[in-house]
Amino acid sequence: MQSLYELYKIGNGPSSSHTMGPKRAIETFLTQYPHTTKLKVILYGSLALTGKGHLTDYIIKQAVGNIETEIIFDTEKNCPIHPNTMQIIGYNNDTQLDDWTVYSIGGGTIKIDGKEYSDIPRIYSLKKFEDIKLYCKNNNLQLHEYVFQVEGLKLKDYLKKVWIAMQQSVEKGLNTTGKLPGRLRLSRCAQNMFNTVVENEDDSLKQTRLLSSYAVAVNEENASGGQIVTAPTCGSSGVLPSVLYYYNHDKKVSEETIINALAVAGLIGNIVKTNASISGAECGCQAEIGTACSMAAAASAYILKLDIDRIGNAAEIAMEHHLGLTCDPIYGYVQIPCIERNAVAAIRAVDASKIAMLSPKNRSISFDVVVETMYETGKDLQSHYRETSEGGLAKKYCRNKYYNKEMTE
Repeated sequence: MQSLYELYKIGNGPSSSHTMGPKRAIETFLTQYPHTTKLKVILYGSLALTGKGHLTDYIIKQAVGNIETEIIFDTEKNCPIHPNTMQIIGYNNDTQLDDWTVYSIGGGTIKIDGKEYSDIPRIYSLKKFEDIKLYCKNNNLQLHEYVFQVEGLKLKDYLKKVWIAMQQSVEKGLNTTGKLPGRLRLSRCAQNMFNTVVENEDDSLKQTRLLSSYAVAVNEENASGGQIVTAPTCGSSGVLPSVLYYYNHDKKVSEETIINALAVAGLIGNIVKTNASISGAECGCQAEIGTACSMAAAASAYILKLDIDRIGNAAEIAMEHHLGLTCDPIYGYVQIPCIERNAVAAIRAVDASKIAMLSPKNRSISFDVVVETMYETGKDLQSHYRETSEGGLAKKYCRNKYYNKEMTE
């Protein structure tokens, strides 16, 4: 498995696969070919179908600077390797320098066809939860201690930066009003959610209000192109920060515990990324929100001082009940249903950790099994339910808006 430096990335939304990945691909090409004078970039699959709404063309133009660039959206070509496929053809005047096929596989990570992409360290020899759990038990380690044993204590400094960025995204989102960019013209609602205290609000409703407003705050920032942390992706970036912010700011859990919880959550996300997928274009939203919910559930279970078995159970419960979740963003914007979906997953993550606390330690379904199931389920989803905006809510919304003559241009 790769380092957590590769999982948690501090950057700008709205989509790690559609902005961070393509930007990284362009920057890598230009680093290798600094004398490039002209580029032709062809986007395929989900990158072509939702690239406008996800700002893919915008970020490419930002990355290339003053280099002459032609961007083509090819919505017809089949993408057998990965639905987030792009082609980069570089020239020095009229001489072709190279022709790359690049796959944006989720969370801003890329693979370049036929080339070794060497800046991604693979430092974990174990990649299944059951194997890691056995190793930890045999060596009297907790999960966060295992992470720091593999990665070194310098990772703590990076996770502190990650935590600062997560808090900033929550707080900026809570303190910003107005409209989100794009054709939907949605009004930001995180601040109003946070401030709407109903009469005789009990602890359960207060928890729902706080978790929801924190998650929505982050994802409204993401939808606006603001700074967030991939956890594991931009589209699912509100779940883990919401849960951690709630425990730290409202339940007074120490920063040290939060940093350790980030390590535990990152390990869970890494397992999914390695053995399945965190890409909505490849496996639907179960790969993004399902993984984020598992990460947050594991973090919550750690904070609640559950043992390693029950931490795994919490992650399994969270993923199991997201199986089959489709990715159908309206107009390709990471707004509906994406923003609210993060709030639901944050609530579900805390609930999953509490269910794990109450349930028998020995469950019939392991986390590794549910991860494998998620991947197979994702592959079975029809393509229009995998981040193409051609099915599900995206299709129904556009059709109804057309029939009602209310479509906003």
